[in-house]
Amino acid sequence: MPERTVEIDIRKDLFGANEEAAAMNAATFKDHGITAIDIMGSVGTGKTQIIEALCDRLKGMYRILMIAGDLATTIDADRVSSHGVDTVQINTRTACHLDARMVRVALNDVDLSLYDLVFIENVGNLICPAGYSLGVDKKVVVVSVTEGPYMVRKHPLTIKRSDMVVINKIDLAEAIGVDVDSLVNDVREVDARIPVYSVSAKSDTGIDRLIEGLGL
Repeated sequence: MPERTVEIDIRKDLFGANEEAAAMNAATFKDHGITAIDIMGSVGTGKTQIIEALCDRLKGMYRILMIAGDLATTIDADRVSSHGVDTVQINTRTACHLDARMVRVALNDVDLSLYDLVFIENVGNLICPAGYSLGVDKKVVVVSVTEGPYMVRKHPLTIKRSDMVVINKIDLAEAIGVDVDSLVNDVREVDARIPVYSVSAKSDTGIDRLIEGLGL
């Protein structure tokens, strides 16, 4: 089970504007020498499995905290916790995304001196999370071949607001009938500068290259 579960009421303006809270989060992470990464994507893209794979590779080098965003459950936090990584659960109730104020509340009782690396798994949604800064170092969007061939083209704004795109479940591409190279090209058409990493978290394919891309 996660160490702590935070119930968030989005109707309360706890810390003012989101950007102000994001700046505070960024300063807090910097003061503690923490690298913070926001991982976004729809339900079922494999965000949690990617975080699990990253934690297995990195937990010997970094002290890791995972913040899990979800409407109600602790399922994803429980999965990551089983890998020996500390977790905090944020339950948003009805909100389809995390915002900087929620993250700041969740960090209130966390001793950040214990950590070097924070993974934030955003609520499963490819639209809303992109519009809210959390104060992280990198915003990563995960798409999956199981979402079909048009996912990138349908969500160009989310791609543009990200620092990196991860195409997951490439081991299923042939069976699904989705061309991974076409998805990569779609990303390039949206923004040629955004790094793209093709992985299969299940088979551990491409995880080393992803770690390098994250600068870890």
